[in-house]
Amino acid sequence: MTTPTASTPAATVAETLDALTFAGAREQAHALAEGRVSASALLEHVLARIALFDAELNAVPVVDAERARAAAREADAALARGERRPLLGVPVTVKESFDVAGLATSTGNPAYAGNVATADAPAVAALRAAGAVIVGKSNVPLSLADLQSYNAVHGLTRNPWDPARTPGGSSGGSAAALAAGYVALELGSDIGGSIRIPAHFTGVYGHKPTYGLVSMRGTGVPSGRHAERDLTVGGPMARTAADLELALELLLNRDPLQSKAWRATLPPARHQRLADFRVLLIDHWPGTERTRSERLVGERLLERLRTQGARVSRPQDLPPGLLPDLAAQHRTYRSLLGSSLVEPPPLSDAAQARLAALAPEDRSADAAWLRSFTLPHREWLRDNEHRLALRHQWERLFEAFDVVVTPVAPTPAFAHDHSEPKDARQFPVQYEDGVRPLGFLGLFTWAGLPVLPGLPATSFPLGLDSDGLPIGAQAVGPYLEDRTPIAFAHLLERAYGGFEAPPAFAVGRAL
Repeated sequence: MTTPTASTPAATVAETLDALTFAGAREQAHALAEGRVSASALLEHVLARIALFDAELNAVPVVDAERARAAAREADAALARGERRPLLGVPVTVKESFDVAGLATSTGNPAYAGNVATADAPAVAALRAAGAVIVGKSNVPLSLADLQSYNAVHGLTRNPWDPARTPGGSSGGSAAALAAGYVALELGSDIGGSIRIPAHFTGVYGHKPTYGLVSMRGTGVPSGRHAERDLTVGGPMARTAADLELALELLLNRDPLQSKAWRATLPPARHQRLADFRVLLIDHWPGTERTRSERLVGERLLERLRTQGARVSRPQDLPPGLLPDLAAQHRTYRSLLGSSLVEPPPLSDAAQARLAALAPEDRSADAAWLRSFTLPHREWLRDNEHRLALRHQWERLFEAFDVVVTPVAPTPAFAHDHSEPKDARQFPVQYEDGVRPLGFLGLFTWAGLPVLPGLPATSFPLGLDSDGLPIGAQAVGPYLEDRTPIAFAHLLERAYGGFEAPPAFAVGRAL
């Protein structure tokens, strides 16, 4: 449905809503500020799209319609008074794991289905303070621990490009809500690609900030924890790169204790033209066979960057020791990832058997993962020292390069697979000589690359593959220089376009 403003004909409002359905948050905010549409009309349009499409998609299983309507009315009154805030009246949804006052935070676990938050998480409060209208919560996997978004509380979320495929996880509902044209901005979190892989699977943008920049208080279960989640960051997801920068600025400096004494002021992007960027392009993970999707991502990036005049290097062009040992880094990432879990899932019988059979000298990433759930503290300290040393090594590399660009995952979105145990799942992946299975843990190599050293990484779309599925890449930037990979993604967007609407959701826009 559409609701005309007092001075705007209904037909014009419908046309405006049609134009805003897949617009960015900045564009929606401008339309609201200029009076071309009301916050109430835009919200009703969002609610109508959710009602029309979400019975099948199930991206936003928690809709807080009446409180959202009240917030939209307040936004309209504020706009009429001449107030201007970055997101005033813009509808947004947030990942289910973030506390929203009055709504339950369960992370898909039935044991926490009644865990109603009494206050907004600081990141949610930041969006609300900027004028955003919180529509509801988007779906996640159980305990945020999967690349598929389904659970016993809220059910299964499907990919807008193909309902038979996953939109990813753990911010899978977030990505699906953006791609389906529900909202223009989402709040996600990332420890193993949970922002970037769903963005890659659905053709949207996502930013994993530098570790520690965005407060993670008021997230996850059990509630009330004060310790920062090791490796985990909160960050924005959007349909434009510019909206990532807008949202990131709002999310900074929200920790109530830290903000008493210090504030993060991020340096500007290193460059404003693609031709000025020094790019290290990596599209082949060491020790593995390159997939067709990885090859396509590399070829598409190389052609576009060279066309734009960027200086592109490959790993074989580097002097020895400049690029960190990615395999060794991934082993430490797996070790600290497993040991960071407050409530780790029990190992399957097969995994326990593999753990018992490990040779003491086995230093593989798979061995590190199996040992991580019972990691002695002294081993954790050694891994942490390796993490910090890697951060300094990456800093040296970023003296020679501005961004490191890689695939986000070895494959586009795959078909739903809920077989158990999870770590025994095998996913069909296309290689140059045919389709072969890839294990669950093999999906995380690229996504884990910036996580261990705490680097910022921006996931951005690169169009569709030969099967009509979205593919994307990630630009990894220097520590605390988040604006640089976002600017890089924005410049590529300006040159080649970015988000494309899934055909099934590009119809019936103004409802």
